[in-house]
Amino acid sequence: MATLVTFHAHPDDECIGCGGVMRSAADAGHRVVLVVATGGEHGEIVADVLAPGQTLAQRRHEETLESARILGVARTEFLGYVDSGMVGTETNTAPGAFAAADVEEAAGRLAAILREEAADVVTYYDDHGGYGHPDHVKVHHVGKRAAEIAGTPRVYESTMNRDEMRTMIAGAVEAGLMGDGDGPDESDVESMGTPESQLTTRVDVTPWLAAKRAAMRAHSSQIAEDSFFLTLPDEAFGSAFGTEWFQRAGAPVGGPFETGLFADERSHPEGRVPSAS
Repeated sequence: MATLVTFHAHPDDECIGCGGVMRSAADAGHRVVLVVATGGEHGEIVADVLAPGQTLAQRRHEETLESARILGVARTEFLGYVDSGMVGTETNTAPGAFAAADVEEAAGRLAAILREEAADVVTYYDDHGGYGHPDHVKVHHVGKRAAEIAGTPRVYESTMNRDEMRTMIAGAVEAGLMGDGDGPDESDVESMGTPESQLTTRVDVTPWLAAKRAAMRAHSSQIAEDSFFLTLPDEAFGSAFGTEWFQRAGAPVGGPFETGLFADERSHPEGRVPSAS
């Protein structure tokens, strides 16, 4: 069996983009390790969820451990940096902010975990962090450098399929499944994710959608019960979150797509994913 280390910026990021591959890896007997860079201190808080005297960071730490349990994670580590907030805010350069951290120092922390775990696979974000958040961009630089230091053999950049998102969002708007403020709008998509022609790996995670959604629900300080994530009908949720996309370092683009993150998971002809059955 192999070891997968998946590196994320904030609590709740793990379940949205990699929750399926994490749970599927655990179910296959692989060891799954989750590393989170920050405490998510500057996330927007769902009303009335914090206990008296509880900080958001404390709550999000607890939520992450519950999400990790649902996703079959064997070990969860926090690197101890502070959430940098959204792009262009003064928190980007505040003391302890992840966005302002020294790449070599942060990569050394992550590389120590990769070495300790003898990681076979590591995931981090694409070079613009999926959508430009400063902590997500920093995850890319730190993750890439840590993999170099540790010599991790299989390196994947978690991303979104920009072409698929464009089609999906237009369809959701037309069907009335998304209103104002629900997820990205069509203009946002052009700066999000990666064009399909540049992707290498398409993982069908539909058998693990229930676990993925339950992990989202565990992050109740950030994902309200009436949110887009939790109110989508099952079919629409499957369309939105049933495939997880990656770019593998050194792999050819243009298909056929790999269908998993481990060396023994073969590519499938013409980029089609085998059915869940």
